[in-house]
Amino acid sequence: MDIVTQGLIGATLAQAWARPGEVRLASLVGFCAPLLADADALISSIEDPLLYLEYHRHFTHALLFIPFGALFASVLLWPVLRKRLAFKRVYFYALIGYATAGFLDACTSYGTHLLWPFSDDRIAWSIVSIFDPMFSLVLIAAMVFAAVKHQPFAARAGIVFVAVYLSLGVIQHNRAESLAQLQAQQRGHVAERLIVKPTLGNLLLWRSVYEADGNYYVDAVRVGLTGNGKVFTGRWVKAFDINLDLPQLTDQMMLYRDIKRFELFSDGFLAWHPDHSNVLGDVRYAMLPTSISPLWGIELNLEAPDRHVSFDTYRSMSGTERKTFFAMLFNDWPPDPLIKNPG
Repeated sequence: MDIVTQGLIGATLAQAWARPGEVRLASLVGFCAPLLADADALISSIEDPLLYLEYHRHFTHALLFIPFGALFASVLLWPVLRKRLAFKRVYFYALIGYATAGFLDACTSYGTHLLWPFSDDRIAWSIVSIFDPMFSLVLIAAMVFAAVKHQPFAARAGIVFVAVYLSLGVIQHNRAESLAQLQAQQRGHVAERLIVKPTLGNLLLWRSVYEADGNYYVDAVRVGLTGNGKVFTGRWVKAFDINLDLPQLTDQMMLYRDIKRFELFSDGFLAWHPDHSNVLGDVRYAMLPTSISPLWGIELNLEAPDRHVSFDTYRSMSGTERKTFFAMLFNDWPPDPLIKNPG
């Protein structure tokens, strides 16, 4: 999740377990500790842009790394807090805060290597957006109230809210997935793979991507808190196959290996960018939930197959796209087609 919310949930959880006289100090330690998990973002290379993608949300977010990450955070904070807290109390709050980092990222659609080194799979439950202002604002209110009043009860209320909100995310995810499955069936498709992800800042509008017959089909699915759901028909794009699309490449070439690395990062959801013929994009993400224009991709230089690819992002959103997004989000758009929520 965004780095501020990472700190907020760590601080709030640390407050919830704090002694009354240590609530503010617990806030500080709990806020700072989970931020260190994102230090893996410093693992990067100008020559190899994909190195960042491979190691961000990697081992520092793993369950096994929590005690070591907490110890590192405690050592850094100890010089500042040693006159106020015993080291074991600093470590206790750091452990609580750091433990939230991997879990919260796993709740988003980006995923994290939660089970490293036993598994290299990126775990992504896709039950909350990478940035959700309501989620963050409630945490801010709970944390500030607990710190001002020197009492952990407000923080505990905030943690209850987090549990309820994430549970709602699970319910909404399942409802959106059911509607996406129905959409595929109505088209006469057998979805070989299907994913749904919440769009930015809400649990109402979801992006659906499924693979069928060598193509990816992208739709927006709106599931309100009550009533029927709606599917907004998106576009489709041919799935990328390195052996069919680029048969001239061999596994001895850097370009081939970089494509396979990006394919692993993208969970295989690769397609050519509709506006850039030499860019392979990650179909899972786009600014508009019905779009096949990816948020990011790798630029291929077939003239230099022994050089690393470049990594590019495409985050611009036109005024028309913004209006379309909010029209779908606020249910102010004719559904195409209308599908009843299957239960």
